[in-house]
Amino acid sequence: MISVFLHRNGTTEPQGSVEPAWLAPGSDAVVWVDLSNPTADELRVLSDSFHFHPLAVEDAVAQRHHPKIEQYGGYLYLILHGIDFRASQHRFATHDTDFFLGPNYLVTVHDGQTRTIPSMHDHCVRNARLLGEGPAALMHRIVDAMVDHYRPEVDKLEHKLDQMEAGVFDRQDRHVMRDILALKRDITSLRRVTLPQRDAIGRLARREFGLISDEMAYRFRDVYDQLVRLADEGLMFQDRMASLLDAHLSSVSNRLNRVMKVLTVITTIFMPLTLLSGLWGMNVPLPQFPGGQGAQFWWILGILVATIAVMLGVFRRMRWL
Repeated sequence: MISVFLHRNGTTEPQGSVEPAWLAPGSDAVVWVDLSNPTADELRVLSDSFHFHPLAVEDAVAQRHHPKIEQYGGYLYLILHGIDFRASQHRFATHDTDFFLGPNYLVTVHDGQTRTIPSMHDHCVRNARLLGEGPAALMHRIVDAMVDHYRPEVDKLEHKLDQMEAGVFDRQDRHVMRDILALKRDITSLRRVTLPQRDAIGRLARREFGLISDEMAYRFRDVYDQLVRLADEGLMFQDRMASLLDAHLSSVSNRLNRVMKVLTVITTIFMPLTLLSGLWGMNVPLPQFPGGQGAQFWWILGILVATIAVMLGVFRRMRWL
């Protein structure tokens, strides 16, 4: 679906198509074209009306691309990752949002899963100042809203990490390692998403491009600071995950050592018992105990019990138990 918004003479109104006169040099119009999950016919507006570079159009059509910013002649091409859509199997499932920023126009291309841009449609119609400030200001508002959506998800991730740290020594089910690795994958995804976007927004904040004024650079610097904090938190989460994994492996190793110690003690105890029972089970003359033939069994049983008691006492004295 294609949505066109035109700001002129202090008002912003939706339009059905893009007029070439709006994009001509010296035009007083400000245009925002939003392509939401566009068809092949709708994508032709990128090359037919705006005459964007074929490589940039190819990147915009691709579903997955690395965040980046490039300058093509009189416009900027920016790719960022939104986190508005959240898949059930992965917390940080992202989607691409492409921006084409020109002197008096902004073109956005996305897969239709974002909440930020559709909400901005209504704001632009109700508040003409949003598009009236210029396409760079509108792009900043969209990018800032996209980055703001990371904070609740990062807080949920931190809460989940806190819970896992608190219960790492109590949980003994076989799914602990799977949960730890899944959480580690989410944290890695956070780092993989925030670091490239931080670098791209940083270039806008450093005023490398003529289309970004000093005022806009200050605004993008605030977004850059948010991404820096998110990247730092992701690094901190990775350190905590490494400690959590080490703690879990140490806990598993300690439990295994305790089990092996008990089994070793049991095996050690039964070694002399097996020897004694085998010795008295031999069909050869052996020394007789007092009390006659019927008392032999109880004497042997008493010796076995005494042997167990002595060995347990020795183990405890040596602090093996």
